[in-house]
Amino acid sequence: MNDDGATAGTNAGGGALADGDAPALPDDRGAVREALVAWYEDDHRDFPWRRTEDAYEILVSEVMSQQTQLDRVVPAWEAFLDEWPTVEDLAAADRGEVVAFWSSHSLGYNNRAKYLHEAATQVLGEHGGTFPETPEELQGLMGVGPYTANAVASFAFNAGDAVVDTNVKRVLHRAFAVPDDDDAFERVASLLMPEGESRVWNNAIMELGGVACGTKPRCDEAGCPWRRWCHAYETGDFTAPDVPEQPEFEGSRRQMRGRAVSVLGEFDELTLDELGPRVRVDYAPGGEYGREWLRGLVEDLADDGLVDVEGDGEEATVRLRA
Repeated sequence: MNDDGATAGTNAGGGALADGDAPALPDDRGAVREALVAWYEDDHRDFPWRRTEDAYEILVSEVMSQQTQLDRVVPAWEAFLDEWPTVEDLAAADRGEVVAFWSSHSLGYNNRAKYLHEAATQVLGEHGGTFPETPEELQGLMGVGPYTANAVASFAFNAGDAVVDTNVKRVLHRAFAVPDDDDAFERVASLLMPEGESRVWNNAIMELGGVACGTKPRCDEAGCPWRRWCHAYETGDFTAPDVPEQPEFEGSRRQMRGRAVSVLGEFDELTLDELGPRVRVDYAPGGEYGREWLRGLVEDLADDGLVDVEGDGEEATVRLRA
């Protein structure tokens, strides 16, 4: 979910890192970069706009994604491009039809449709049909703020700056103890981004925030590549700028899930009643933390693709998924 209230950082060679900006930032930044990019390239959400480098298609996706869930954007984006497949087609379209499309697909804020149409006419009239490539130039298009401009520059032309949105702030705050300060976030984000690799890096770090380091972290389940360096993972303090209250970890469901996975790593297979006492010392088959509670826990793990559960009742067995 994008919002042009977010900021785009300076380039990779930007402002100096001030003392205290990132007290947990490791010395081996190359390893940090490589781990994140490898994690992203191994497996990530396959949104269709990630398969293109067409600036027009990416601009449409970014405008649609502002304050809209990405799963809802996919069918609207595909339908929009079926209707107006090129920037020339959009510029030639009736603006009322574009607004009607926007409204019918519940994309909100119809002014975005007007601005997108106007931006298309600018690309034709002011740029000869060729999109500008830098964040600064892209901001000259109607309705294109710093965040959207940086995203298009990054994903279409690999010429963007380090992105700093809500997800990225959460990741940097948790992983490297970056203080809740916009300038600090921008400096650290710029320092971490490999020079000339804004396309893969910005996709990867936003994916990390969206998949592994959300409001409710999924560090182990999502295989977060920064666990070995992460301040929050080490301390158990997962607060962040958008997560003001620290959830209790001791005795939490997240802790119990982690214990279950850890125990199952030591055994080929366990029944629920064999697994239960190894997860909670107060496990009792018919108690509050008993067979029914544990069944729900392991079924959550199964939904996440981590374990297999077979059978019912006291005969049910659980094993790590191969």
